[in-house]
Amino acid sequence: MALNTSADAPLPVGEVSRLIGGWINRLGAVWVEGQITQLSRRPGAGVVFLTLRDPSHDISVGVTCYRQVFDAVADVVSEGARVVVHAKPEWYAPRGQLSLRAVEIKPVGIGELLARLEQLKRTLAAEGLFALDRKRRLPFLPQLVGLVVGRASAAERDVLENARRRWPAVRFEVRNVAVQGVHAVPQVVQAVKELDELPDVDVIIVARGGGSVEDLLPFSDEQLVRAVGQCRTPVVSAIGHEPDAPLLDLVADLRASTPTDAAKKVVPDVGEELDRVRMLRDRARRHVVGLVDREERGLAGVLGRPWMERPHRMVDDRADEVDALLHRSRRVLGHHLDRADSELSHTHARVVALSPKATLERGYAVLQRAGGEVVRSPEEVAAGEDLRARVAEGELHVTVVPRT
Repeated sequence: MALNTSADAPLPVGEVSRLIGGWINRLGAVWVEGQITQLSRRPGAGVVFLTLRDPSHDISVGVTCYRQVFDAVADVVSEGARVVVHAKPEWYAPRGQLSLRAVEIKPVGIGELLARLEQLKRTLAAEGLFALDRKRRLPFLPQLVGLVVGRASAAERDVLENARRRWPAVRFEVRNVAVQGVHAVPQVVQAVKELDELPDVDVIIVARGGGSVEDLLPFSDEQLVRAVGQCRTPVVSAIGHEPDAPLLDLVADLRASTPTDAAKKVVPDVGEELDRVRMLRDRARRHVVGLVDREERGLAGVLGRPWMERPHRMVDDRADEVDALLHRSRRVLGHHLDRADSELSHTHARVVALSPKATLERGYAVLQRAGGEVVRSPEEVAAGEDLRARVAEGELHVTVVPRT
């Protein structure tokens, strides 16, 4: 319950500590899992002191137990081991310190650890953190490589020496961290985030020289996996192991089997690239030379043709054909004109023979009334009517006389 206190009526420290102790004493026993970071077994002492730490967070709590409780697992438990403790929270009032009084300690077995990792793997995979479409391609030639590795470790030496041997101009931004133990996860996460925030870093390598399943547990921590999954910079996992794959391998953009392999995959070999450039240059030269040779042969073939040796020959041949066609057209046109002239003469002769003038020239005459109508019958005219008589050389005026 809330306490009624004020600046004028404060509680003494002892009373506050007593109240906190009363609240904590009402708590029941709990099972707690963590990693042993400090272990104190003084000879002859009946109590063992140890510190239990959360590997994923910077949180720890002190644990005490009787020697016989710890002796039951002393052969398999040491600093760095993961354990499950059945303990009751206790409050030490004189120092205002919280601790756990353990009545049973159980080591976390490899099989149990692997089962938990498998469950975490399925959970993260269902979220899509391991999807292939999230993988990013590494730059061909990174100018600055971020390296997260143990201080003065063989893994650091392998990456730096092999990378600089392959490409001497490559630069590194190194972050030395703990790669096992309770401090590994927060330090590796912090290093990865720092390198990811640097705009000049083109790729990040997280390297370790292998180890047991327990040693590699930090690289399967959920906090680290999610931090790598959120990186904007491509990340390479180089944990140096083969039998078991930490979850970092699955979320990273590229997995390298060893730190040396990471250097080979991240940095190109200058000798190999020069050989590739020479090979491509030779291939291009051969292609260009072959193309020029082929075009020269084609040009020579074209120049060797008769019409190229005597260019005017084709014009002369076409001129002869034009002359022949011209003569032929003239002959055909003459024949058409002659035939048309002959037909016109025959037609003219027929027209002349059949014309009224020709009939008049044979002695005939045509009678016409005053209005120009041709008289065809005596009944058409009356006695005394004036008519015109047309003859070949002109016309006459005649008068109709009555018949006697």
